[in-house]
Amino acid sequence: RRAGRPSAGFSMQIFPSPASVAALTAQWTGPRLADGRPCVADDVVRRLARITTEEAWAYLRRRDFRWQFEGRWLNTNPQRPFAGRAVTVRMTPARPDLQALAAREGARTGQTGGQNSWPIDNLQPGDALVVDMYGKVQDGTFVGDNLASTLQARGAAGAVIDGGIRDYQGIGRMPELTILCRGVDPTAIQDATLVGVNGPVRIGQATVLPGDVVLGTATGAIFVPAFLAQETVAYAEDVQSRDRFGQLRIAAGVYGAGDIDRAWAEPIEADYQQWLQAEKTQDAGSAQRQGRKEGHED
Repeated sequence: RRAGRPSAGFSMQIFPSPASVAALTAQWTGPRLADGRPCVADDVVRRLARITTEEAWAYLRRRDFRWQFEGRWLNTNPQRPFAGRAVTVRMTPARPDLQALAAREGARTGQTGGQNSWPIDNLQPGDALVVDMYGKVQDGTFVGDNLASTLQARGAAGAVIDGGIRDYQGIGRMPELTILCRGVDPTAIQDATLVGVNGPVRIGQATVLPGDVVLGTATGAIFVPAFLAQETVAYAEDVQSRDRFGQLRIAAGVYGAGDIDRAWAEPIEADYQQWLQAEKTQDAGSAQRQGRKEGHED
């Protein structure tokens, strides 16, 4: 049977419906943003920004998420790690017929400017831009200092661009923005077509879905599925707490490195639990004192 001719009203739908994004990320059962992405709580995102890449990687491997990390980046601000909710962007090498479809879709949905600006103009505070630019650096500079300024002004947490950037000197003077990219080039972006926002993308060896929590550090980028974000943070904070306890006990001469750097014997675990309870009690007392102080100042 011969297929019918495509409808004259066909569009490629660069920006999917919220229902489509929700179906793609169905394992998330919490609240969602207006575009359908999972809305991981701000507190969880902030706490995730304080953990290490290795801690996140270890927990995701335990859950059999083996392809969530990508390294070997040029980092514009390595002293500023970031965490944010992923807005995924997929670019392809240009071909005239596809470029024409994309241009019509942009006009239909009221987009303005270059196609690389469309997803940036739709960012929300706390978002992290994740761009599959298929590793293109020359003629693949997804942002320069103007679009980077827009990222910062819209409250983006940061960006991961599997492609290039330009105007590095200007971007490097933006203290509240961190971009991980593949390189720097003076050329402007050309011969590339925007084919999708908030769909699955490949970033090197990693697979990213919209709403994943992106952790960008000097080590690289790791993409935490939204429904695992809370568990990942809890695991990492437990590791950090145990590391702190172990280092304190080693420094005090209570245990040796061989005692701590392995599965703990029952007496050490019991010692840790007692120390942890004391720490929680002390933290609660400090919070109460701070609250009383702020009340008096008011």
